[in-house]
Amino acid sequence: MAKSPEMEHPVKAFGWAARDTTGILSPFKFSRRATGEYDVQLKVLYCGICHSDLHSAKNEWGSTPYPVVPGHEISGVVTEVGNKVKKFKVGDKVGVGCVVESCRQCDQCNKDLENYCSKLVLTYGVTDTDGTPAYGGYSDIMVVNEHFVLQWPENLPLDAGAPLLCAGITTYSPLRHYGLDKPGLHIGIVGLGGLGHVGVKFAKAFGSKVTVISTSINKKKEAIEKLGADAFLISRDEEEMRGALGTFDGIIDTVSAVHSLSPLLSLLKPDGKLIVVGAPGKPLEVPIFPELITGRKMVAGSMIGGWKETQEMLDFAAKHNILPDVEIVSMDYVNTAMERLVKSDVKYRFVIDVGKTLRTQFGVVE
Repeated sequence: MAKSPEMEHPVKAFGWAARDTTGILSPFKFSRRATGEYDVQLKVLYCGICHSDLHSAKNEWGSTPYPVVPGHEISGVVTEVGNKVKKFKVGDKVGVGCVVESCRQCDQCNKDLENYCSKLVLTYGVTDTDGTPAYGGYSDIMVVNEHFVLQWPENLPLDAGAPLLCAGITTYSPLRHYGLDKPGLHIGIVGLGGLGHVGVKFAKAFGSKVTVISTSINKKKEAIEKLGADAFLISRDEEEMRGALGTFDGIIDTVSAVHSLSPLLSLLKPDGKLIVVGAPGKPLEVPIFPELITGRKMVAGSMIGGWKETQEMLDFAAKHNILPDVEIVSMDYVNTAMERLVKSDVKYRFVIDVGKTLRTQFGVVE
């Protein structure tokens, strides 16, 4: 007979889980494994709400194993370490992102690209290496192998910094990998949401001229005056788009809705790169001719980053004072936050104050 989530492991845990495709989250008792010799146990203090949490909670990608505890933008404090852990000690501030295990033997792992390992274990919504469900950061504690735990920079706030572990690395990684991190380049950021607003900040910190490309004129003032973009382009304005043809070195496309790539490709210079990091629900058409062939342009994709690059991103963010714009919410507000997320009613990321509200509101014992 299968064990209940509460009895699978020796360490009692508490969080919020979705049980079905309604995506509604509610209190959930489960268990974590005992801290192994290479493991770090941490008290979760904050966890960002990513749009993928919403997709998973509602099984919109068709692969959610219920019950599911979302959350992969996790910051907290170490409470216990295994006897062979070298990098962390009790009391250290740490982070956990989207990946908690990989084979660590394949070509991708050897290149510090664990996120592209065919045997990677995501933070939640999958089966862990021991055959039990992996549960995420909408919970009081995590137990993670030290290899996938991030050292938290001292001057980086744990609350506002949490979304960097997904939104941050998702935009930082393609800028770095595709050579779009050089001063003086003209970089476009498509979409000004949870990903896009952080992408603007990273691109500016790299010394780029940054143009936000959006369907909404209502975002122009904030993009330029608050986020520091140099220009704003309305993608539905044909005259504006014609005036910008062939002027971009690279574009980071963060939009998850189905949209045309042709207008974006026309903005690129020869050898320009359009990097897609949004995840539309249906395939996008790629205009091979004339856009790609006649301009020797590139359409590529990118997904988060490995441990080493994610640590590099956190350190870079701390050095340049790059933080997502966040709204801190309590654990019992999570379903309302999800509803608002669907309506894009947040600037720009929700972060759950797990450390205070999960314990005080629901009687979790320290």
